[in-house]
Amino acid sequence: MAGIVIATSNAGKLRDFSGAAKAYGIQVRGLPGFSALPAAIEDGISFEANARKKAEFYSRFAPGELLLADDSGVEIDALQGAPGVHSARYAAAAPHQAESNTQDEENNARVLRELKGLPPEQRTARFVCVLAAAREGAMAAIFRGEAEGFILDESRGSGGFGYDPLFYFPAIQKTFAELAPEEKARYSHRGIAFRKFLEWYGLENLTDADCRPSP
Repeated sequence: MAGIVIATSNAGKLRDFSGAAKAYGIQVRGLPGFSALPAAIEDGISFEANARKKAEFYSRFAPGELLLADDSGVEIDALQGAPGVHSARYAAAAPHQAESNTQDEENNARVLRELKGLPPEQRTARFVCVLAAAREGAMAAIFRGEAEGFILDESRGSGGFGYDPLFYFPAIQKTFAELAPEEKARYSHRGIAFRKFLEWYGLENLTDADCRPSP
């Protein structure tokens, strides 16, 4: 297969998927003309619902291609699972009604305000990615990846995007923003979901263990 088409204009997501695909010699590319297409309506109450909506919608603009779309974010236990599906627009006054994403720095600042004063053991969180595959409007499969960690009280690292500078991954004692894309793919929610897709698609003879982060 020449490459995998992913419906996103998010440069950070493309870097993450490219990092996950590089080890297998696979090229990841964005859907051509994505920015000029109408936007899929992401009004689902779960990551899976929004990933399905995006995959079904955008796959109609890629005739004959198996197209991937993801919905992802961070769930913080002390905030009852927020920001969740509203992760990309959490800084808005009403995130569930916001029509566009808010800046990463603003989203991170709101999370830090809401967790201020909480000790580390009460700052547990997980990154979640649901990856949906569809062809010409018809769903083919769904894959889920999760990474468990903690939210720090200050940013660390200059890489990644979104909440990566705040998300501390205990297994390697680093935030996701302190990792190169290929290293991040070994542990991240997006890398796990993508490897599950590869296993399903038969591109690599991966085992179940390969679909979990390394210790």
